[in-house]
Amino acid sequence: MFKRIPGTKDILPSETPAWQTAEAEARRIFSLYNYQEIRTPIIEEASLFNRTLGSATEIVQKQMFLIHNQEDLYALRPEGTASIVRSYLENNLEKTRGFQKLYYIGPMFRFERPQKGRLRQFHHIGAEAIGSEEADLDVEIISLAAEMLKNFGISGHQIKINSLGCPLDKKKLSDTLKKELSGRMDLLCPDCRTRAQNNILRVLDCKNDSCRQIVKDLGLKEEYLCPDCHEHFAGVKRGLEDLGIPFKTDPRLVRGLDYYNRTVFEISHDGLGSQDAIGAGGRYNNLVHELGGPEMGAAGFAFGVERLLLVPNSLNRTLPQKLVYLVTLGKEARRAGIKILNRIRNAGIPADIDYLNKSLKGALRSANDAGAAFVLILGEDELKKNSISMKNMSDGSQKEVGLDNLIGELKC
Repeated sequence: MFKRIPGTKDILPSETPAWQTAEAEARRIFSLYNYQEIRTPIIEEASLFNRTLGSATEIVQKQMFLIHNQEDLYALRPEGTASIVRSYLENNLEKTRGFQKLYYIGPMFRFERPQKGRLRQFHHIGAEAIGSEEADLDVEIISLAAEMLKNFGISGHQIKINSLGCPLDKKKLSDTLKKELSGRMDLLCPDCRTRAQNNILRVLDCKNDSCRQIVKDLGLKEEYLCPDCHEHFAGVKRGLEDLGIPFKTDPRLVRGLDYYNRTVFEISHDGLGSQDAIGAGGRYNNLVHELGGPEMGAAGFAFGVERLLLVPNSLNRTLPQKLVYLVTLGKEARRAGIKILNRIRNAGIPADIDYLNKSLKGALRSANDAGAAFVLILGEDELKKNSISMKNMSDGSQKEVGLDNLIGELKC
């Protein structure tokens, strides 16, 4: 018997209502903020991610699913931003309307050790706003993420923000870290010793407890920010305060991708244990230019859907159903029942029928298993009276309804 590949997951019918809720709510909130959906391929040239994410990042070095096709090297997308910016430029969106607000929902792929809430195929709900450097856009991105969580029924989360500044600020921060950590390299984990050689900022992103304590003891502040970046970050904080969005400034917060600059943020939840992040994002003002486009600001975020579903009392609830289940007794009733089923569906009401020709008792049991709100029973007696028996599954009551009035009764 074949089994699924480790690090992947079957999303079963009992689980899909929570996914549908997340996707439907996300689309509704995105529309309120005037974001439009974009769908990019799950496969891209590997060099796109090598260039945008950073050749020294763990994603590029260890986690990309690579596909060799003769002389070409492709990769299953490990994240969404690089693909969105590639599409933005390739399709000349900056020429049709420079400022674009886009969102996406779909699978991503990383070859990493499978663990709770961290899979090799996982799903992101994300947004990208391309074409502005205004601090108000950073505020909108974070407020959009917060609003989405509220509508997902998620509370008790924490928003942490920081600013990495411009490229010169990032270099200044890197130099400061090299100096501060120079005498403590032996205390860092093996991965962080490698990170210190390739991109020392990534030491700040280490999840190892001893490395986190070393970084905490450094007492980092915002002194590396230039006046413009300092004012930009102050504007972000003012904007969040004006909207009443709680946040915590964390000078140790960085993102594990090289394209981030200025504002970065992460949303975590204590209910998830040590792997507590449910979403993150920030600014990437140089990425469009890096991929051959004009100089322009951009910001975005993404939620991991699997991570959201692990939060207690969040999306793990079934959608309210008003499924109608039709049971027919006899050949003539069956023929008439198929027509009635079609009428119900054409009226926009979810409906199904017993296709196994079970007894009435067995069919009622199947209807209950399917989560039906109502069961319609059609037999020879009902046909003669041009009526149908309608059973309310919530309270067990039953009444006879004329077929001409059936749709109106079901919509009440």
